[in-house]
Amino acid sequence: MIFKNIHIGKIILECVHTKEMDITRICNFFNRTSSEIEQMYEYKSLESDILLKWSKLLEYDFFRIYSQHLILYSPPSREYIKNKDRQSSLPQFKKNLYTKEMIEFLLELINSGQKTKKQVVEEYKIPKTTLYKWLDKYN
Repeated sequence: MIFKNIHIGKIILECVHTKEMDITRICNFFNRTSSEIEQMYEYKSLESDILLKWSKLLEYDFFRIYSQHLILYSPPSREYIKNKDRQSSLPQFKKNLYTKEMIEFLLELINSGQKTKKQVVEEYKIPKTTLYKWLDKYN
């Protein structure tokens, strides 16, 4: 899966087909018509409450796709680094959520020759030891 350009409607449709979910069940769950459901498959993005419903119905964490995008394509902000010790009422998350898909993506970059190990370590802020463990484990 490519995490750079996310089209959540297509991903949901793929999940519906994989799970062989009946359109009647989906319509009843959302209390919408089949044409409204099919229209959702065309949307590049969806509101978070609707995405949460899809996650519950299909038993798949669609939000994790966006988390992977953040991990892969957004460097830590300078403000975050400066204000690391500042107290906040917002929950704090670590940036190192390494899913199987993300690991496969990074290893594919290395194995295909698109990026070197050093480039992956520097660009994606992956600890060198972690990368080498993945190479041993998955290659």
